Amino acid sequence: MLRFGAVGLLNTALGYTTILAGLALGLGDIVSNATGYAACLVLGFFLNRRWTFQKEGGFRPGTARRYAMIFGVAYGANLAVVIAAVSAGVLENPFVHLAGNCLYTIIFYLGSSRFVFVGSSDRGAAAMRATPTDHIP
Repeated sequence: MLRFGAVGLLNTALGYTTILAGLALGLGDIVSNATGYAACLVLGFFLNRRWTFQKEGGFRPGTARRYAMIFGVAYGANLAVVIAAVSAGVLENPFVHLAGNCLYTIIFYLGSSRFVFVGSSDRGAAAMRATPTDHIP
């Protein structure tokens, strides 16, 4: 969970900075939000895959698809917070995006750990398959 948090902090810094820049450029809440999350999608996948959940080697079938699905669910929840705030008359407020990001993070972590990057790490699985005689010459 700590590694996910570290990746999340990096992604949040990049995404939130992108959102704030979009707001400053007058792109509006929805476009700024989408741009910020798009900026982090690929970076988050590779950092979470290799470091957080320690998956090495080639892609396993369906991992990227499951990642995209969880992203869609988490991003949809985030966007619902933003749209609700806009509907309530709260426009271009950075704290609205921060609240949406918190909900996104919770959903994305649970989905990543339980649906996307399932099973033990590749290193851990290899170690568990090794028998004591594997180390004898």
